[in-house]
Amino acid sequence: MSFAIAIDGPAAAGKGTISKAVAAHYGFAHLDTGLLYRAVGAKVRDGADPVEAAKALVAEDLDAAGLRTAEVAQAASRVAVNADVRAALVDFQRAFARRAGGAVLDGRDIGTVICPEAEAKLFVTASAEVRAARRYRELLERGADVTPEEVLADVRERDARDTDRAEAPMRPAEDATLIDTSAMSIEDAIAAAIAAVNARREET
Repeated sequence: MSFAIAIDGPAAAGKGTISKAVAAHYGFAHLDTGLLYRAVGAKVRDGADPVEAAKALVAEDLDAAGLRTAEVAQAASRVAVNADVRAALVDFQRAFARRAGGAVLDGRDIGTVICPEAEAKLFVTASAEVRAARRYRELLERGADVTPEEVLADVRERDARDTDRAEAPMRPAEDATLIDTSAMSIEDAIAAAIAAVNARREET
């Protein structure tokens, strides 16, 4: 039996941390769909055609080194607006969502486009300022040479690109549970997510 949990939201809202914790709680498989676009973006930075890179993507590509850098994140955001790239990656994600034993997918359009029939949908968000502060701390830990102002500008730029794109814009599904982590601890955010999923599991 399959049970899909779709977790969407903007960068640095905490959806990745929450998704991993939710998947571990239920023993479900987890897919960070942003890694698909990062892997394609990384290949494009190396000179590949974005659509061909998306079509040729295999699971092993998600383990490539360097996918978490700011440069690859920007490349991923740029290729994500390409409708042909998104189409090439849809089947990969939908097959994962329906795997036996349950699955958690996090991204920007899981509950609205990739898996609108998901049994549970969450939209995890936080203010741009809070998300930029989180991302700034992460980048400093990795040794990046950035300023808080640069990170905030980058967060806002990505938000605008993800929200305004014509193909699969980022937005909450109508039946998604909204979780604003701006003033939440990680533990509280995870607990809220699990409570929301439990409520949906009781309904199905």
